[in-house]
Amino acid sequence: MTAATAPTWLQALRTYLLGVTLMHAVWEFVQLPLYAIWSTGTGPAIAYALLHCTAGDLLIAASALLASLLVAGNGQWPRSRFGTVAVITIVLGIGFTIYSEWRNTTVTGAWTYAPGMPTVFGIGLSPVAQWLFVPGLALWWVRRRLLSLEVAHGR
Repeated sequence: MTAATAPTWLQALRTYLLGVTLMHAVWEFVQLPLYAIWSTGTGPAIAYALLHCTAGDLLIAASALLASLLVAGNGQWPRSRFGTVAVITIVLGIGFTIYSEWRNTTVTGAWTYAPGMPTVFGIGLSPVAQWLFVPGLALWWVRRRLLSLEVAHGR
């Protein structure tokens, strides 16, 4: 089976996972100065944090999409119920991020924010924005690519 004949949901899934991985990696790199490790960590520790956080983002993104598909998807996704699945995916990602940021900065102390991190109720706004924009952009890319492929194949 070639990429052109693969099921639409599989193309959508591949596109989403590629998009979120690349975008989360870039976002993690750009927001790194908002965490204390940027000024206190060694080069290897910073590199590990980037890889660890990006891998975690990929797992969260995949899990959020899977949960959304199980709850609201159907056999015609992404042609059908795309918006509902997208909203649930983004809400799940943001919800988990708020919990994770709170737990890791307040309860376990696994990481700390630099003074420049904007916060609300002690939760960093950059990671919350990350989970609003990155999955949203990746899902937009999925939808755009799907429409382009359907036009190209006359569907």
